Amino acid sequence: MALIHPTALVDAGAELDASVSVGPYSVIGPHVRIGAGTRIASHVVIEGNTTIGRDNVVYQFCSLGAAPQDKKYRGEPTRLEIGDRNTLREFCSLNLGTVQDAGVTRLGNDNWILAYVHIAHDCQVGSNTIFSNNATLAGHVHVGDWVIMSGFAAVHQFCKIGEHAFVGMNASLSQDVPPFVLAAGTPIAARGLNIEGLKRRGFAPDEIAALRSAYKLVYKSGLTLEEARAALADQEAGLQGKAAAHLSTLRAFLDSASRGIVR
Repeated sequence: MALIHPTALVDAGAELDASVSVGPYSVIGPHVRIGAGTRIASHVVIEGNTTIGRDNVVYQFCSLGAAPQDKKYRGEPTRLEIGDRNTLREFCSLNLGTVQDAGVTRLGNDNWILAYVHIAHDCQVGSNTIFSNNATLAGHVHVGDWVIMSGFAAVHQFCKIGEHAFVGMNASLSQDVPPFVLAAGTPIAARGLNIEGLKRRGFAPDEIAALRSAYKLVYKSGLTLEEARAALADQEAGLQGKAAAHLSTLRAFLDSASRGIVR
């Protein structure tokens, strides 16, 4: 308890590891659980059924676990789950889930969430993502691992963004972004592969070459999406190892895209 500032209000029902620190004037509710090594700065409010893992850093004025901004919400016992080693900068807001979906909003591990980011109810965000300032997710959005959201990018509810994708600054996104794709501009469109990101994460030349070929099938060949999926299956059959796995990931995403894809 020596790590809890005397002006912080921590409910007796909250479960905080002994190594958790809480700064001045922060408020932590009765159904909150926080893991070892996590640091909560000043003026943070954490409420609802919220679980936060190990070694996170939550900066001042964040709001975590508040009721979803959904008129259908009637106080049901939904949840917010935050993993390990995340950084949440100033004024971020992450809301509880709703019973109309999975009932939980999730943020994975090792994410870098910058100031004023909003992650709405029922969003499922993976690991190793970067959300630049003021990036905003409406409800029910799914974001894969290693995605980068640029500043002021806004995502319509129920959209999906595949792993290793890049969404450009000021983007207004109302369709799905496939894995590995760079989407940017006004109106937003696919601008190629996220080549720089793939190189930084150690993708081998043969993997990138396979993804370039796949991108051409989807975006440059004039094929319908259904025809492109079939062509991708044929292309995948001629590959091995990680290159084949990446095409399998791309095909699975295209099969599940419910709002159409950015093209």
